[in-house]
Amino acid sequence: MKLFDVYPLFDVEIVRGEGCHTYDSEGNEYLDLYGGHAVISVGHSHPHYVQALKHQAENLVFYSNSVINGLQQRLADLLGKACGYDDYQLFLINSGAEANENALKLASFYNGRRRVIAFNKAFHGRTSLAVEATNNPKIVAPINDNGHVTFLPLNDLDAVRRELAAGDVCAVIVEGIQGVGGVQIPTDDFLKGLREECDRHNTVLILDEIQSGYGRSGRFFAHQHSGIRPDMITMAKGIANGYPFAGVLISPKFKPVYGQLGTTFGGNHLGCAAAIAVLEIFESEHLVQNAAEVGEYLIAELKKLPQIKEVRGRGLMIGLEFEQPVKELRLRLLKEQHVFTGASGTNVLRLLPPLVLTKAQADEFVARLKKVL
Repeated sequence: MKLFDVYPLFDVEIVRGEGCHTYDSEGNEYLDLYGGHAVISVGHSHPHYVQALKHQAENLVFYSNSVINGLQQRLADLLGKACGYDDYQLFLINSGAEANENALKLASFYNGRRRVIAFNKAFHGRTSLAVEATNNPKIVAPINDNGHVTFLPLNDLDAVRRELAAGDVCAVIVEGIQGVGGVQIPTDDFLKGLREECDRHNTVLILDEIQSGYGRSGRFFAHQHSGIRPDMITMAKGIANGYPFAGVLISPKFKPVYGQLGTTFGGNHLGCAAAIAVLEIFESEHLVQNAAEVGEYLIAELKKLPQIKEVRGRGLMIGLEFEQPVKELRLRLLKEQHVFTGASGTNVLRLLPPLVLTKAQADEFVARLKKVL
């Protein structure tokens, strides 16, 4: 059987990892500045994380929401303390796409509306909300049965006001920092304005922190740089350091009802054990602070390189925009310098390293980047 060939794969077989490094089947070491689409938060094969998974797997308990699971409440307690939303409610699921699906569903239940506002080049994991990020006219996204999506320019608050005035908008969904869209950052004033306008029209504000959350921006969630509190926050990626796991943080204004939402694998014991271990490592190793400090340092060093048109980002979520396509540059970094990076669109190199990245490793990346530039 062949794999369904919808995205390119590098001809590198990674067999193990440690910290910010990975190793291929031939024994070559790579500096990982991408972390598997931002899922590696506490580093590859962190001993505490590995032990937590091993311990839970040996207990052979894999139920999710079908039995009482004390790990879920422990995770909720740790997460509330870590992120500052201990008065919110937690719903656990499997992936970022599912997190956004459930958030939009709950928003529609809340106000009875069906239209959604998203922003140009957004990516929220759902087919109808992903088409703007593909930049591929051959891909036509069907509109799902829940309504339709209106795309607006990011940071254009006047455009949002005009759409909300129609009175039919269920939710506004926005990324804390656009990832697939090229590491574009909504301004603090824009997010504050969204909060005010959504309150005015009884519209639900959803912050998609699937990629930009969990410490990556130097705050636990990227929107916390602006000082707002959304109605719901979706999260996945680094929540369990690569184990498939996700969640929605839900404001107290939403009242749960049996049968309202459901999940098969969400909140399973193994995923909870992984997510708890991540938060314990965050606290003991101060990884949110490390992301802020090392990210600020790395961004400053990258801005010294004249070949880069623009450096964007916060913490360890960084985009490097070039005048030319980055496909060859990214391939040379991998083949010649043994560095994994990502891309956004055609001209943006994307960096999403594990949050354990050190300044010495940041320097090493800059040195290797200079060689290919």
